[in-house]
Amino acid sequence: MKLGLINSAWVQAGKGTAHGIQMTKEIGFDTIDIFADPLDIDARERRLIRTECERVGLPVVSVACVAAGLIDFNPAVQRFHVSRCKAYLDFAYELGARNVLLVLGEYIWERQVIPPAEQWATGVKHLAALGDYAAALGVEIALELEPFKLSLLNSVPNMVKFIDDVNHPAVRANIDVSHLLLAGSAPEELRALKGKAAHVHISDCDGKVHGDLPPGRGVVDFGPYLREIRDLAIDGAISIELEYSPEPDKIADWVREAYTATDRLMREAGIPR
Repeated sequence: MKLGLINSAWVQAGKGTAHGIQMTKEIGFDTIDIFADPLDIDARERRLIRTECERVGLPVVSVACVAAGLIDFNPAVQRFHVSRCKAYLDFAYELGARNVLLVLGEYIWERQVIPPAEQWATGVKHLAALGDYAAALGVEIALELEPFKLSLLNSVPNMVKFIDDVNHPAVRANIDVSHLLLAGSAPEELRALKGKAAHVHISDCDGKVHGDLPPGRGVVDFGPYLREIRDLAIDGAISIELEYSPEPDKIADWVREAYTATDRLMREAGIPR
């Protein structure tokens, strides 16, 4: 598997797009994931992302999308987010990316007003249609497991059931190591995602709340998770996710630390790059 970085690490530290891409390559990453909303950026920024990645030889693997509105109870909101997800898939196609990393969303009103099964069915319906759109472009959708108690996809069994219900080869799972720990998922549970996973995120946390820290700064025991990921034989990338560095002016050090630690963890787990 390749080792990548989500470019939000640079963006949230106030660094420009080109700078972030150049530094990602300079530090030694194989690939990059792009966190940018195609509805918020103009044609110049889209071209800059594509041409800079090509110039430095840094393939784009994934484009990250949060689309909680796909399971909103308002049909107009759902339609907008279906259209927005299609724009993300188009953007991924333009960049030559393999997948759109999609965060589906949460049950609203503590599951008390809208029947949970209705929100689940709405998500399944829209992901099946988006799977058709993705497949026509040669792109996949990788669904992210979120560790929050009201998230639809907050456990490995829920992820497996959702993917089985969608029943589309272009709709698969993303594995986020720190999210698994926070969700209380044992490494062995990942075996249920054999043939269903397309992408991996890695970061550390304090074991209590979402953190996205460089590996080694938290409590995650990465070895057992990475060995299970190795055995899944995913043809993709492990992308480091770093959010909200406490020292934005030292973001390059933060990224280098994460790169060094993750590269070591991959080698120890027997995951070749």
